[in-house]
Amino acid sequence: MPIIRIMDRSLFRFVSVVTQLLLLSSVAAGFYQVVARFVLESPADWSEAWTRASLIWTVMLGVALAFRQGAMLSVEMLHSMLAPRNKRWLEHVILFICVSFLGFMAWAGGQMTWRVRFQTMPSLDVSISWVYISIPIGMVLAILAVVSFWAEGPRVAVVDDTVI
Repeated sequence: MPIIRIMDRSLFRFVSVVTQLLLLSSVAAGFYQVVARFVLESPADWSEAWTRASLIWTVMLGVALAFRQGAMLSVEMLHSMLAPRNKRWLEHVILFICVSFLGFMAWAGGQMTWRVRFQTMPSLDVSISWVYISIPIGMVLAILAVVSFWAEGPRVAVVDDTVI
C-alpha cells in the first residue's frame, strides 16, 4: 500500500506542477499579447491560441486535482445526517456516479479527439487534437483521483472540534 500511496502522491504532484506551469504560460502569453498589440502595435497570432489551449489543459488537469482533494465530492449535509455505516454507502454511490460520468466524458473526449485529428490550429501549426486530448487525459486522471480519494477510507467530519 505505501508504494501505491507514493505513486499517487507523485502523480498528482506532477499534475499539479504541470497545471501551474500551464497557467503561468497562459498568463505570460496573454500579457505578451496585450503588450504586442497595444504597445508594439504588432499583435502576435500565436499567443491567443496558446492562451486558450493552455487554459483548457489547466482546467482539465485542475479538475483531477480538485477530485483528488475531495473538493468536488461534497454532499456534506446528507453525509452528516447519516449513520457511519450509511455514510460509507453514500461514498460508494458518489464513487459510482463520479466514475460513470468521468468515464463517459473520457470516452466522448476521445471520440472528439479522434474526429479532429487532421485539423490544425493555423496560428500554432499543430493538430487541434493536442487540445482536445486534454479531455480524456483529464478525465482519466480524475477517475484515478476519485478512486484514490475513496480508497483512503471513510470521511470523518469535524465540527467545532467535535468528531462526527
